[in-house]
Amino acid sequence: MLNLSDNYSRKLESLETYKTVKALNERPHYKTLNKVIVGSCIFAVIFLFVPWTQNISGSGAVTTLKPNQRPQTIHTAIAGRIEKWYIQEGDFVKKGDTILFISEVKDDYFDPNLIKNTQNQVDAKKSSLQSYDGKVGALETQMSELSKERSLKLQQAQNKIKQGILKIQSDSIDLEAVKTQLRISTTQFNRSTQLNKEGLKPLTDVEEKRLKLQEVQAKIITQENKLLTAQNELLNTKMEINRLNAEYSEKISKANSDKYTALSNQFDTEAQVNKLENQYVNYSIRNGMYYIKAPQDGYVNRALQSGLGELIKEGTPIVSIMPADYDIAVESYVNPIDLPLLKKGERVRVWFDGWPTIVFSGWPDMSYGTFGGKVIAIENFISPNGKYRILIAPDSKEAKWPKQLSIGAGAQTIALLETVPIGFEIWRVLNGFPPNYYESKNGTDASAKK
Repeated sequence: MLNLSDNYSRKLESLETYKTVKALNERPHYKTLNKVIVGSCIFAVIFLFVPWTQNISGSGAVTTLKPNQRPQTIHTAIAGRIEKWYIQEGDFVKKGDTILFISEVKDDYFDPNLIKNTQNQVDAKKSSLQSYDGKVGALETQMSELSKERSLKLQQAQNKIKQGILKIQSDSIDLEAVKTQLRISTTQFNRSTQLNKEGLKPLTDVEEKRLKLQEVQAKIITQENKLLTAQNELLNTKMEINRLNAEYSEKISKANSDKYTALSNQFDTEAQVNKLENQYVNYSIRNGMYYIKAPQDGYVNRALQSGLGELIKEGTPIVSIMPADYDIAVESYVNPIDLPLLKKGERVRVWFDGWPTIVFSGWPDMSYGTFGGKVIAIENFISPNGKYRILIAPDSKEAKWPKQLSIGAGAQTIALLETVPIGFEIWRVLNGFPPNYYESKNGTDASAKK
């Protein structure tokens, strides 16, 4: 039966009573092991507070600082046939030195006198242009003279109209005077006839009065004819004005039409002159393209075409030239998650393939074989490799980069960020957090502080 009373008690035995435990306690290295364990724990705790410099790693290659300092491929601007090489691979060439001579392959440019003939065509068209210019000037002068002549003719006709009006007025006055004379003569004749019937006037006096009356009647007819003639002359003068206007308008219109025809031919000839001059310049430039020359001082890296007589098209690469003078730089690629942490002017450590290097990423001051650099450009679009490109130039405040570096050599980079305890860095890495977003002393991003 189970005894649950308080009277039951069991005395616990001490481990010291066992021989094995006593033997372990009596061994001297046991105490040493305890000291090692305690010391390791203390060291680990201290190690967690050791400063660690956060960084962004990248990889890339050596390049040049400026685009015009990078290897350049020279292309031919025209199609042709390779006739002669003036250089070989590895030669140093100066700006303007001839590299290659090519001959013409298009039948439109086979004529050796093509430029001279084109110049003759230009001169002929310019002479024709001058003749059209003179013709336009002559027609303008003719139109001006016709306008003056028309004005004089019209002024003359206007004077005739004024004379005709005055003559009509004079003839009308004369007609009224003759009519008055007719009335008087008629009255005198009637009175003489009455007195003759009464026997107071002789018949001769009546005949005289009749004769005088007939003369006055004849004068009326003559004066009426003169008046009608004057009126007809006025009408003829007015018709002459209309005729003059029509005649000179036709002459001026014809001259103006000839002028515009000459101007049209002049403009067409001027366009032909411009076209021929353009062709002349193009032919002259094309003649200079038969000799392919070096655009700048440099070394011929590689000839991309070879055999004599080989046909090449427009835009065919000929040779690759490395400029003689260049400023070295490094292009590195970083992950997209690290891009927001980089700013222009950021300090970067760089080391190159083939150079002895010892790198402690968390303690850059303890590294050996690394060189200082600064970020001078950051691309805002992603590269085909899924990373962002940054351009790094040497830091003038640190040791110069090796002169023996060649373009295209591999390079590794680390961008230095904040200094944090190593325990924090371990915690950050284990949790997959990015480095602290901060404002660099060399940067200008004020929003990073907020």
